[in-house]
Amino acid sequence: MLCMPGLNMFKQKNITGTLPDKHFMNKKNIHHSLLIILLCSGLSFNCVSNARKEDMEKDILTIRAQIPLPNVKGRIDHIAYDAVNHLAFIAALSNNTVEIVDLNAKKVVHTITGLHEPQGIVYIPSLQRLVVANGGDGSCIFFDAKTYAAISSVNLEDDADNIRYDTSSGLLYVGYGNGAIAVIDANTMTQKASVKLDGHPESFQLDKKQNRVYINVPDENEIEVADLVTNTVVAKWKNTVASSNFPMALDEENSRLFVGCRSPATLRIINTQTGKDIGSVNYSGDTDDVFYNAADSLVFLSAGKGFIDVFKIESKGGSIAVNHIETSSGARTSLLLAAEKKLLLAVPAHAGNGAALWVYTFN
Repeated sequence: MLCMPGLNMFKQKNITGTLPDKHFMNKKNIHHSLLIILLCSGLSFNCVSNARKEDMEKDILTIRAQIPLPNVKGRIDHIAYDAVNHLAFIAALSNNTVEIVDLNAKKVVHTITGLHEPQGIVYIPSLQRLVVANGGDGSCIFFDAKTYAAISSVNLEDDADNIRYDTSSGLLYVGYGNGAIAVIDANTMTQKASVKLDGHPESFQLDKKQNRVYINVPDENEIEVADLVTNTVVAKWKNTVASSNFPMALDEENSRLFVGCRSPATLRIINTQTGKDIGSVNYSGDTDDVFYNAADSLVFLSAGKGFIDVFKIESKGGSIAVNHIETSSGARTSLLLAAEKKLLLAVPAHAGNGAALWVYTFN
């Protein structure tokens, strides 16, 4: 259905019977309106959001490559990146592998096998180490990023998931179990502390400006806020507007948090100083990754319903839909490479098509 407020009058007046009052509609207007209906009947618009449809732009994202991931089956989780060697590290959860893709050569150059449902993944350039969090056995494994040999591991017991690395402190933060974030020294590869939560953590973001970490805890229908010095929860923000809050992005400079909720499919914009919503917008549905690009105030959201939605974020929390790009069902994992103006999308095998890494550029 076309999102056109001007057509709402046909819900109130019956144009197939006698003519309405001449001050409401004349014959000429009827003919014009019927022409609009006939033209719209051959069109199919997805009202992706409550943002202004007239501001939609074409081809903010342009696909440049579709790199096959041979033998990868099932769900794909997160992606990490080595910007020097242009290598993407893909956690193929259902495949129990990590696929290493050379973006220049456009092919898989290595596969790490023997993993247990790899989920979170991060590359540490200064140490040239790859860290993989496994959901199946809770292990957090460190690999040499040159040889891909396992160096060490930290046992988190159960459901090791999202990972964040703080370059200033050299600390890794890994969500795991029924409700905790492990604090791990990346140099010594040992656990130093743990942040206790009310439920299993999904995506979280480190705010060095306010010395906090914001954590999605969908099982408790809330966002929990922890202090990075004391490693304790200092606030709990109950979900509003929508629930099932999984991915999260942070605009640290402007104190804004972008939270992707799945029920209903809503991107919430939250003031991190107050915990209050300052805006929201609908998206295509079933997201697992959302990214904010500060250079042009764009939010990129990969939706499992088979679309990438791009929104322009205004200073007061308003949003404008600028792109709605069809991808593939289940392709909800992505990674923004802001410095290279690229977006990587992990596309699982679907409908006879093999798994692949799709590479987009944006202007």
